[in-house]
Formats: sequence, C-alpha cells, structure tokens
Amino acid sequence: MKNTTKMMMAATLAIGTLAAGCQTTNITAPVSQPVTSAALQAYNWQLVDAKLTNGDKVSQLFFDPAKPLTLNFMNNNGSDYVAFMNTCNSMSAGYSVVNGDVQIKNGISTMMACPEPQASFDTAALATVEGKYSLNKNANNVPILTIKNDSQIAHFKAVAK
Repeated sequence: MKNTTKMMMAATLAIGTLAAGCQTTNITAPVSQPVTSAALQAYNWQLVDAKLTNGDKVSQLFFDPAKPLTLNFMNNNGSDYVAFMNTCNSMSAGYSVVNGDVQIKNGISTMMACPEPQASFDTAALATVEGKYSLNKNANNVPILTIKNDSQIAHFKAVAK
C-alpha cells in the first residue's frame, strides 16, 4: 500500500510537471495609450519605419540613416506645435488634439531650394504627419507613435528629449 501511494504521488508530480512545462504563455497585444498633447510632448519621435499601402518602403524618408525624420511636439506660450527635425528646410506646424485625433494646421517652412534627395525628404515628411495617430508600447516597453493615412503608415519610436 505504501509503495502504491508513493507511485501515485510520483506519477501525479510527473504529470503536473509535464503539464506546467507545456503551458503556453498568454501574449497580450500592445496596450494602446490615449493620444494627448502631454503624451506627444513627453518625447521626441524618431521615424523607424514608413511603408506605402502596397508595402513598399517610403524611400524618400530614409536617404540618410544618420539623420532620420524626428518630430518634436512642444508648447510655446500656450500654443501647441510640432517641429520637424533633420529636414532641409526648417519646418513646423501647429497642432491640436481633439478627442484623441491630432489635427495638423498652419504649417510653415523656410523656402530654401533644397537639392535632391533633401527636397523629396521634406515633401515626404509633410505627408507623413497627416493621418490617424495612435500610441502603443513595443515589446521593450518603448512608446511607439503610429501615423496612418490613406497612402502610408509610419512608426516613430520615443526618444528622450
């Protein structure tokens, strides 16, 4: 009887160990964060990927990997605006967040005659900030800003200011 009890306990322990080893880990989808001016202004946002709706890379945005498009959302005297960093022309635009939607308005730019590929970079940068904004965190817990419009989807990682 003692041997039977020991064997039953050993079998139960072995099955329990096997079952624990075979369990799958629940992987949760990235948690969305609300898009607010405070969330946008907490970081600079560095472009890491931009693709057209057909899946092709927006090559104009990646001609110089050392100087990626970076967005700096800020507030100056009560007005929210975004500055475009690493563009040929100095560019910025006002913005507002209404019910989680970012609205870009009143863009301004210097008018330097930029050579190619910088001129195309500036044009592509302007097209990239128009669209639906969403905030998530990647697997490394780094905030990611995604901007999607009818033509493309772009992903920006948070970089400390």
